[in-house]
Amino acid sequence: MNKHIRYSDEVRKALLADKPVVALESTIIAHGMPYPQNIAMARQVEAIVRECGATPATIAVLNGEICVGCDDDTLEYLGKGGRDIPKAGKRDLPYLVFQRKDGATTVGATAWIAAKCGIPVFATGGIGGVHREAEKTFDISNDLEVLSECDVAVVSAGAKAILDLGRTLEYLETKGVEVIGYRTDHFPAFYTAKSPHRVNHRLDTPEEIARHLLVKSELGIKGGVLIANPIPAELEIKSEEIEGKITEALLAAKKENVTGKALTPYLLFKIKELTTGRSLDANIVLVYNNAYLAATIAVALKENQKRA
Repeated sequence: MNKHIRYSDEVRKALLADKPVVALESTIIAHGMPYPQNIAMARQVEAIVRECGATPATIAVLNGEICVGCDDDTLEYLGKGGRDIPKAGKRDLPYLVFQRKDGATTVGATAWIAAKCGIPVFATGGIGGVHREAEKTFDISNDLEVLSECDVAVVSAGAKAILDLGRTLEYLETKGVEVIGYRTDHFPAFYTAKSPHRVNHRLDTPEEIARHLLVKSELGIKGGVLIANPIPAELEIKSEEIEGKITEALLAAKKENVTGKALTPYLLFKIKELTTGRSLDANIVLVYNNAYLAATIAVALKENQKRA
């Protein structure tokens, strides 16, 4: 056990008993949604994971400790603190621990911590990626680099729709990160179930994905896997509608000179405003959808490991 990592009793018991655990990020709570929807979402995601037979491990940095598993008071604190709580990428962890500060872990930081703790499955909303106009700004999320380094399967609804999806997939290809489409041949676009871009491989059941992950481990192939799980089609926002809102939000961000870590939260909140809340509703649904799939994969993976 690392001296800088504190496990909740629930997560510690599950890990020691070799039970399935699903990692969950905290940036989505503090920066991805407004209060109080963020708290309701976080609690429901944990409930979904438990109902599927796995243990949720929401990860955050609190007073300089990396917490793997958060109690209800901590979820409330993260939700109310919102954007006053710093986003914590992998590079920020030493500083936050040393300075005894708080941090809401990004996809990249959460994946790194999950891998270090032996948690092989992680559920989120959408990963970061290559931003639009990255050829000018060089704005590429560290999520992609960390995914290439960590042996974690990340379940998401693709990458956030505000990004350049084609270039994000090219970057993942360069880094050797396999993209598996769950019941789809096409990479989902967060609010939209299908983009023009194709995934590397398609698998149609959690059991198939679990067996695939086990074989990858047995072969000794390092690095992460991105499991692309489309938002249910009946709840998606069609691409022609959401693209217009994204363009409008990007123009507003440019006008207000919003860049760096502040850009993604700004765009998500702006798009919520422009869609009169429909984007937030879609975001919440896709997170629930991902939590369910991640938990069923985690359970199937443990069953397969015991039979191997």
